Amino acid sequence: MRNPLKSAIKTSSGLARQSALYAGNAFDRIFRAASLVQAGQTPFETLHSNGLVSLRYYPPLEEDFIELDGMVIPVERKTHRTPIVIIPPLAVNMLIYDLFPQRSLVRFLRARGFEVYLIDWGMPGREHTHYNMHTYVAEFLPEYLNRVREHSGEQELSLHGWSMGGMFTLFYSALSKDQHIRNAIVLGLPIDSHASGLIGWMYQRIADVAELVRKRTGFRLHDMKPHWFHTPGWANTIGFKLTNPVGSVMGYWELIVRLGDREFVTNHATTSAFLDRMVAYPGGVIQDTVVRVWIDNQLAKGQIRIGDDFARLENVNANLLAIAGQEDTLATPGAAKRVMDHVSSTDKTFRVAPGGHMGILAGSKAPRASWLELADWLAARSD
Repeated sequence: MRNPLKSAIKTSSGLARQSALYAGNAFDRIFRAASLVQAGQTPFETLHSNGLVSLRYYPPLEEDFIELDGMVIPVERKTHRTPIVIIPPLAVNMLIYDLFPQRSLVRFLRARGFEVYLIDWGMPGREHTHYNMHTYVAEFLPEYLNRVREHSGEQELSLHGWSMGGMFTLFYSALSKDQHIRNAIVLGLPIDSHASGLIGWMYQRIADVAELVRKRTGFRLHDMKPHWFHTPGWANTIGFKLTNPVGSVMGYWELIVRLGDREFVTNHATTSAFLDRMVAYPGGVIQDTVVRVWIDNQLAKGQIRIGDDFARLENVNANLLAIAGQEDTLATPGAAKRVMDHVSSTDKTFRVAPGGHMGILAGSKAPRASWLELADWLAARSD
């Protein structure tokens, strides 16, 4: 016969252990979140820094295998001839490229035999607010790509750009006419901003108002000083989360529900380390983006003004792989696919992958949905 007293004691003991687990996870998530973060564990060397922008090189991995989304990937010891340079967007920290040991883009590319470099844009302050598209595309990128060439001993390069990093990739290729850019990979890049769903409709309405103001007053946003457009990191964090407000709220609700799951709590802290630590946009870049990308939608016509010159997409002839997110509200597949109409590349591929703007780069589905194909595509064009 079951002893009610023993059963009650056992139940109470189980509840006490569960409560202690919940309390411990909650304490760590709130007060010791940094100890839970798994991002940024892949070793790298800093080859050069100007005090703001730095160049990273990821040396060969020591292990023979890496884990990737439950798969075991053997580490290739023979490296491909053409190095890959990751060109991030502004405002994000670099943890996104090395988010988890088992979901790290830089570790995966290194394991697949690529020499991997990454340009870290640093943390711009108010003193950098005058930096604009020309600063990054026509000044920083030529300098840092030349340093990659010096270090690697190779002239031909592959460029990988997500979001604004994709803009920098194509703008540099178009403006410089660098014939040694062998491969270009762009993700989440809106070419026709006015075609990006609801956000595109909003851009069109803003463009209508801006055109009316220009005609009646002659006023243009570039008449204002760049410091009025400087956007601090906390504002970028809020703005990014507002692109998917329901998902942001549900993420914290799921944290409460699954507070007893240590792995989930750790993953939540790691993802938040990226989302909650976004950095500032220089005012000049925001000016150029708002006017030329969002309002005037210049890229839809195949060119964009960079400083006193124009970057014409028809000058891009590198092998091109463009990936759009099926659920991306910032760069919908329809807005992204227009790149195929403007570049002169003879070898060009467009793919739609599951995920939103961040998900196509580093979401839980990204390794199987896009990384494997990306690496295969690149390997076939890097020797």
